[in-house]
Amino acid sequence: YLIATDAMMFVSRRQQHDCTKLIPKYTKLHPAILLSCPAYSSSRLAEHREDCMVHPDSITVTGEDGVQETIFVGGGGEAYAEPQNLLLKYANRHGLIAGATGTGKTVTLQILAESFSSAGVPVFLSDVKGDLSGLAKSGSASAKLHDAFTKRAGTIGFSDYAYDKFPVTFWDLFGDQGHPIRTTVSEMGPLLLSRLLELTDVQEGVLNIAFRVSDEEGLPLLDLRDLQALLVWVGQNAKDLSLRYGNVSSSSVGAIQRALLVLENQGGSQMFGEPAMELSDIMRTDEDGRGRISILAADKLMNSPRLYATFLLWLLSELFEELPEIGDPDKPILVFFFDEAHLLFDDAPKALVDKVEQVARLIRSKGVGVYFITQNPAGVPEDVLGQLGNRVQHALRAYTAKDRRDLRQAAENYRDNPAFSIEDAIREVGVGEAVTSMLERKGVPGIAQRTLIRPPSSQLGPMADAMRAGLIATSPLAGKYEAQVDRESAFEILQARAEAAAREAGEAEAVEEETESAAEREYRAGRRYSGNRVGRSSSRVTREAPAEEQPRRRSSSRRSDSVGTAFAKSFARQLGTQSGRAVVRGILGGLFKGR
Repeated sequence: YLIATDAMMFVSRRQQHDCTKLIPKYTKLHPAILLSCPAYSSSRLAEHREDCMVHPDSITVTGEDGVQETIFVGGGGEAYAEPQNLLLKYANRHGLIAGATGTGKTVTLQILAESFSSAGVPVFLSDVKGDLSGLAKSGSASAKLHDAFTKRAGTIGFSDYAYDKFPVTFWDLFGDQGHPIRTTVSEMGPLLLSRLLELTDVQEGVLNIAFRVSDEEGLPLLDLRDLQALLVWVGQNAKDLSLRYGNVSSSSVGAIQRALLVLENQGGSQMFGEPAMELSDIMRTDEDGRGRISILAADKLMNSPRLYATFLLWLLSELFEELPEIGDPDKPILVFFFDEAHLLFDDAPKALVDKVEQVARLIRSKGVGVYFITQNPAGVPEDVLGQLGNRVQHALRAYTAKDRRDLRQAAENYRDNPAFSIEDAIREVGVGEAVTSMLERKGVPGIAQRTLIRPPSSQLGPMADAMRAGLIATSPLAGKYEAQVDRESAFEILQARAEAAAREAGEAEAVEEETESAAEREYRAGRRYSGNRVGRSSSRVTREAPAEEQPRRRSSSRRSDSVGTAFAKSFARQLGTQSGRAVVRGILGGLFKGR
């Protein structure tokens, strides 16, 4: 087997070599070996195909121990008869699904999710158009496309094609079409939050100061109310904080507060809170060993593209930070599909792009495969694009000069196939057809092939709302995330400090007023024997009185306040003012409304 593999790799490197003498010597070779040889697909070797290839009952290739090694993508080559497989061993080397609208990207995403699930690999994907919920329902012979699907399966040699449903978990940031999915402000971090709020560099610096103060003062940031209350804290103590961390201007704090208000109006407040999602809940398998497919409802979320992109990037970074290194596994432990990937990079600062590239480069050693889905590969930075080994390129339309340049550039990303022009193929492939290139032995990029994508086994299109609701109610995670938990955090701690400071201020004022009244009575009683005539105004008399007879006045400050005490007193002083009441009303209003 190894000798045959080496022989075929030799032929692959020397395409002009006459391998008609080599192939009969190693008859009954595995299809994956033969198909790695470009010369094998040429017309001069057509007579040897039947002798050399083993035609399995299933297109899927398994190892000697019965473990699945590949997933079937479709048929390529002459008459689409040559199986195009994605090696599970290299599925964590990431991938790209690209193509214009209506060319079949969603169906390709669906069949890959099905195949990974069947291989025992959990999948996380976003349902941008709302039509991937059909993964949870089996296809039907009465469906409109049944005849077309069976015909395509016959064309590509998909002999074991059958309808099936797959284990699905539905998620929704808004909690309407799936289990609520949340994170905390602290977990999001200042970098991604600044990206989400579209802050300037100066404003991002102030936000970083707020996060530092949160850590030092023991103020957990769980939801937006916590961050808003902390920013009030920062604004009230800007002078003290500026001496330690750098300039903190009220205008910057105000700009961040306005951005948070906009985010809250867009529904972003539902993204933050507890219980936060546990990564293990998107890495489950069912009782049959099939990977569960986690579907994030993103049709409404796409109304806020930056919120959508930032959330998925946070999830990807959490996987990177929390999962252990496992090297190169036989198959991924999770596959992550990032639909509308260009939204992640639109107007993104270089620091963020660098982070995405770093995550994509290193997360594969943790067993996670990331597949970007976008209309045009040009929307993905080259540093990131270079990390995507398995590629499915659907048709690109070239209506303008820029479109033609993008098409030419897309074709240059593939390994040449002498049988056809890749640029022409990308322009000409029909719906459900694509130019594919999958990683081969030792991670070598495969030769580009025109591939007819296999038909889906699950239902094409969305499932009924009632059936979806039933699956959510009977999900293994039902009831775990639905009720939001509001434990003590920055908002409650700062509110308690303000109330305590208000009580202390009231008590101190009462004592001082009582002391001042006694001193005033004593002073007035002594005036009858002072010999001074009382005029119309007592101001002159007061000025002339000895210092020890002057009424005692309050000092502006008895001691230097700490940062925490200064805020508490300042906040307490504002409680009686209109602006103070507005602050308290705004914070408490959000709390009661959220409950």
